Amino acid sequence: MPRTFHPGVIKALPLVLPTVALGGAFGVVATPLMGPVAPIVMSCLVFAGSAQFAAFGVLTAGGGVMAATIAGALTNLRFLITGFAIAPSLKGGRIQRAVEGQTVVDPSFALAGRGDGAFDRGVLLWSTLVQYVSWVVGTLAGVILAGANPDPEAYGLDVIMPAFFTALLVAELRIHRGLGALVAALAAACAAVSALVLAPGAPVAVASLACLVGLSRRTGP
Repeated sequence: MPRTFHPGVIKALPLVLPTVALGGAFGVVATPLMGPVAPIVMSCLVFAGSAQFAAFGVLTAGGGVMAATIAGALTNLRFLITGFAIAPSLKGGRIQRAVEGQTVVDPSFALAGRGDGAFDRGVLLWSTLVQYVSWVVGTLAGVILAGANPDPEAYGLDVIMPAFFTALLVAELRIHRGLGALVAALAAACAAVSALVLAPGAPVAVASLACLVGLSRRTGP
């Protein structure tokens, strides 16, 4: 790999195909309900797969735009917690750090972790850029192919999201030891159990509460 590529780009390359596939799945399932333009605009502005699928699930069930927006927002509540964790690793004043914090997504958060509670800012920003482009391109491809593939579950696209987050969990367990591994395992357990009783999207928010275990340890006496 040429040295001209930033390490964040190199780390994110294995996620390009899964991210394109996820974006494609969203484009395919969302187009019949939302039309060809809205899914692309949503991916460009929201760029949060789990939140977009949660909002789509509400719309599919007959819910309104407000209910879908709330479902997506609740799913993304986990980023409040990840924001506390990554804030010390960002640069500049409050406004600059707030802007840079908008680049946090689950894969980049995992890739940027150094294993000691700190994060590589460059890896975070560059890996997110790669995933953003992949997600939007995937959504566009899904919208184009929506007419030819009306039933994405028949091709196994419904298992891409669980497989994607499982891969992130495995990567976290390989990198972190002790408390970090405990938090990752606890979050996975919370998600698995709550998925049996809660609406789609909510288990992700519940799982994010496990991060408070590590946060309390870092900020405690």
